[in-house]
Amino acid sequence: MATFVLIHGGGGSAWDWHLLVPELVDLGHDVVVPELPIEDRSAGFDAFCRAVVDAVGDRRDLVVVGHSYGAFTAPLIAARLPVRLLVLLAPMIPRPGEKPGDWWTETGYRGVDGLSEEQQFYNGVPADVVAEAAAHTREQVSAEGDEPWPLDAWPDVPTRVLVAREDRFFPADFLRRVARERLGVTPDEVDGGHSVALSHPKQLAGRLGAYLLP
Repeated sequence: MATFVLIHGGGGSAWDWHLLVPELVDLGHDVVVPELPIEDRSAGFDAFCRAVVDAVGDRRDLVVVGHSYGAFTAPLIAARLPVRLLVLLAPMIPRPGEKPGDWWTETGYRGVDGLSEEQQFYNGVPADVVAEAAAHTREQVSAEGDEPWPLDAWPDVPTRVLVAREDRFFPADFLRRVARERLGVTPDEVDGGHSVALSHPKQLAGRLGAYLLP
C-alpha cells in the first residue's frame, strides 16, 4: 500500500480527483490531494512545492501523480521528498531550464482545431460531472509560467508516463513522441480522454495500483 499524492493540472483543483480518490482508498491506499496556489500572482514553483510538501506532512511511501500541467510540479516533489514512484498522466513533460510558457512551442504542439473546450477536455466524462466542472475551475495567474524549470536533470526516481488513448487535447501520438524525446520512454496507455480521472476513475485506480505490484 502507498500514499498517492495527486497533483492537478492547469486551472484545476482537488475536485478534479474526487472520483478517483475513493477508488484508490478502496484499494487500501492513502491519498493526498493538494491545492496548488494558482490564483496567487506571486506564487512560483517554490510555492507550489511548499503546498504539496505541507499537504503530505509526515506521510511516506509516496507515489506522486502529476496530471497535465501538474507534471511540471510532480518531479520537483521527488527532489524534495522520498518518492517511491512518479506517474505523469496525460502530461506536459518539462525539460531542465524550460519555462512552462515555452513548452508549447518547444514540443511542437499544434493545438486542436474545431473542438470546444468541453470536447477537448471532457470527452467521455458523464454529463452531470461536466456540468459541475465549471464551478471548480480556477483562474491560473501564478508566476511559475515564466520561471525556468529549476531541476538540472530528471530526478532519480522510477517514472511512468500514462497516456489517455482518446485524449483530444494532448493526442496520444503527440505525447508518445514527447515522452520518447524527453524521457526516452514508451508511455503506457489507458482508456479515456484528457480528464481520465473523471471519465474512467476505477480503471485509472487499477492501473495506478498495478504499478506497485512486484
